Amino acid sequence: MSLMRFQMRKRTRYSLLLMLALMVALVVVLVLRKAAPPEAARLLPESDAIIYANLKPLRAATRFDRTQVTRSPDYERFIDATGIVPERDLDVVAFALHRMDDPNGPNGPVGYSEVFEGRFDGERLARYLATIATAKETYADHDIFIVPVGDGKEMRPLRIAQVGYDTIAASNMPTPEQIHSILDRHRAAASPFAGSSLLSARYGDVPAFSSAWAIGHIGLPFSDRGYISIFGLQLPLSEDTTFVASLRYLGTIHLRIEQIAPTDADAVHATETLSSLLGLVRSVQQTQALMHPTAAPDAEVRELLESAKVEQHKDRAVLTANIPLDLIKRLATPSSEGKP
Repeated sequence: MSLMRFQMRKRTRYSLLLMLALMVALVVVLVLRKAAPPEAARLLPESDAIIYANLKPLRAATRFDRTQVTRSPDYERFIDATGIVPERDLDVVAFALHRMDDPNGPNGPVGYSEVFEGRFDGERLARYLATIATAKETYADHDIFIVPVGDGKEMRPLRIAQVGYDTIAASNMPTPEQIHSILDRHRAAASPFAGSSLLSARYGDVPAFSSAWAIGHIGLPFSDRGYISIFGLQLPLSEDTTFVASLRYLGTIHLRIEQIAPTDADAVHATETLSSLLGLVRSVQQTQALMHPTAAPDAEVRELLESAKVEQHKDRAVLTANIPLDLIKRLATPSSEGKP
C-alpha cells in the first residue's frame, strides 16, 4: 500500500509540474504577444519608414465617425458598392513608406504600401474591385486586383488584395514585390518576431501603450530638396534623419518625437536648434495675438505650444508636448464647408 501511495504522489507531482510548465509557457507567449509589434505593422514590407495608428481610441474620443461629411461621387459609389464606411469601419491603419529612385516619376519621391484592419464584406469588396480593375493576378492563393490610378502620363498601378476576413493590403509601387511580401508575411504572422528589419530595429523605442507611432525616416513625406519642410517651414534637419514619434493618452494626448543623432554632440546641436525654432513659433503666435486682439484666441494651439519642450537624452533630441483633446477633435472632424 505504501508503494501505491508513493506512486500516486509521484504521478500527482508530475501532473502538477506539467501544469505549472504549461502555465509558464502560456504566460511567456502572452508577454511576447503583448511586447510584439501590432500585426498590421508586422505585415508591412521592407521600407524606409513606418506609420501606424489604432483608430479605435481616436474614434471613441472624438466621435468623428458620426460627423456628416460631403463625399465625392467616386467615394459615394465605393461606399454604396462595398458597404465600407472608412470613418466607421476602419480600426487600424499601417503604412510603409518607400523612397523612390526617381522622385519625378509617377509616385513622386515616396511610394506607399498599406495594411488596413476593420470590418469588411469580402464578397462585395471583391465584386467592386473586379469592376474597376484592369487586371487580376493570383499569388499565394489570394487575388490581387490591379487598379490604374492617376491622370494621363502619371498613371500608376495600385495593387489591392484581401489578406484576411478583416484585413486589406494595397501598394502603389511599380512592381508587385511589396504586395507579395505582405501576403508572404501573413503566412508567418503568428510569430511575434515577424516583420521588417526596420520594425525589428526600432519598435523597441516606441513607448508602451502608444495608439499611434512612426519610425524611420519620417521626413520622407515632407522632403523638400533634401530637407524636411512642414507647412512651408523648412526644418534644420536632413530628410534622412531617423525619428521615433508616438501619441499616447496619459490623461491628455501626449506627443513624443525623438530624433536619433549620430553622436551625443549632434544631439546637443539638434536640441539647441529645435529649442530656438520652438521659441520662434511661440513668438509668432504671441505676435499674431497682439496684432489681432479682437480675433478669437486659439486656446488649444497656445496650450500645445506652452507644453512643448525639447530635451537631450544622450544621442537623442526629444520633443514632448501635450495635445488638447479639443484640438484633436477639431482636426479629426471634417470641415462642413461645401455641405448642401
